[in-house]
Amino acid sequence: MSRRSEGSSARRILVWQWGRRGAGPRIAVDLADGLKRLPETEVLLCLSERAEILRSKNAPEAVVKVATYSSVRGLLKRLLTAPWLRRQLARVVRDFRPDVAICAMPGPLDMLMTQVLHRAGVWTVVIVHDAQPHPGDGYPLQALLQRRLIRHADQIVTFSRHVADGLTSGPHAVLCPVTALAHPPFIGGTGTVPFAHGGAPRILMFGRLLPYKGLDLLAEALPHVCHAFECRVVGHGPQSPELHRLATLENVSVENRWVEEDALPALVEWADIVVLPYREASQSGVGAMAIASGRYVVATRVGGLVEQFADDPQAVLCDPDPAAIARALETLLKAPPPIRPRVDNAQEWENLARDILANRNA
Repeated sequence: MSRRSEGSSARRILVWQWGRRGAGPRIAVDLADGLKRLPETEVLLCLSERAEILRSKNAPEAVVKVATYSSVRGLLKRLLTAPWLRRQLARVVRDFRPDVAICAMPGPLDMLMTQVLHRAGVWTVVIVHDAQPHPGDGYPLQALLQRRLIRHADQIVTFSRHVADGLTSGPHAVLCPVTALAHPPFIGGTGTVPFAHGGAPRILMFGRLLPYKGLDLLAEALPHVCHAFECRVVGHGPQSPELHRLATLENVSVENRWVEEDALPALVEWADIVVLPYREASQSGVGAMAIASGRYVVATRVGGLVEQFADDPQAVLCDPDPAAIARALETLLKAPPPIRPRVDNAQEWENLARDILANRNA
């Protein structure tokens, strides 16, 4: 079916993401806000009714809420009611009449939306964050469901060339256009300066506490840092020998817990340096948040982290090796470079929104 809006200027844009918490809903809200800044553009945001961001102090307004699930069993039950959900989504699309629809991060139920959009002739964009799931990350059958979702898309957007290359090569190469754009900043802080607290330098590792995040590399690296420091490892993940070892190190605390939306700015601003000792990576939302908050970043030279941080004066890249990570931390502790002026987060999301639409109309 030909797209009814092809070749015309987009005016009505639907943004959806049905995750309960984490980066997905945050990206959807920020992208919708960026789109609203464009002239003569009407935006409809669709989130899960369970989305944590709806209960935050900065909850978005005028959201279409969709009943989703909170467990694998809940997902199976939701799939049994797929015809009802599809009719609900069809009403949303019929009433709003979008020219473009953007999936901010793929999830298990998105095929229902893309089927409705395809039948309505709506140009569909999917933002793909990982070409393949990372070990221990994602949801059941993620790779298969993502490939099916992509087959219904008219355009793919990624936040790194690394992911774009992964999608355009190999046996499952996508057939629609793939555009790599820069990862925009997350959240940002209130303007505090690193090291201004006057105490021991503070190092933070934050995010999903999974093996591919390099927990073992950090545990081996920290004892070789000669400067005094305080380190917090914060996030949610399974108990592991690597976490146990980190917890036994002097001046290191492990907080295995979920961090709520409203607590994120204070957590990141607690740190002077945010460390990303990853063994593999597509890109880093945590790193983008750190830079937007004026923090320094130490990141391993893997995957999309290279292009994300190579030209950033606040970041130091190193090999995924304990000794290299320790040296990179020492570099920032000895002589931290000046913090560059803060970026305008809202402007960056507006730029992303404009680039997505420009690539569609190119």
